[in-house]
Amino acid sequence: MSDRPVAEMSFEDALRELEEVVGKLERGEVPLDESIALYERGAKLRKRCEAKLQEAEEKVAKLTLDGDGTPTGTEPLDAG
Repeated sequence: MSDRPVAEMSFEDALRELEEVVGKLERGEVPLDESIALYERGAKLRKRCEAKLQEAEEKVAKLTLDGDGTPTGTEPLDAG
C-alpha cells in the first residue's frame, strides 16, 4: 500500500491500489487494525476513481464537433 496522497493519484494508479486493497481484505491476511486502515484507504481510492471517471464523462460530453461531425476539441465545462 502506498503512502502517496490519494488526491494526487491518476485514475489508473488509484484503481490499481484499490484492487490491491480489496485483494488483501478478501484474503483476510491482515490484522483487524490494519484491515480497518485498508478499508478507509480503499474508500478514499474508490471516491477518487469515481471523481476521475466523472471528469472524463464531462469532458466527453463537452466535445465540440465541426460541420462534418468531426471532433475539433473540447468546450470548457462551465460554458453555457
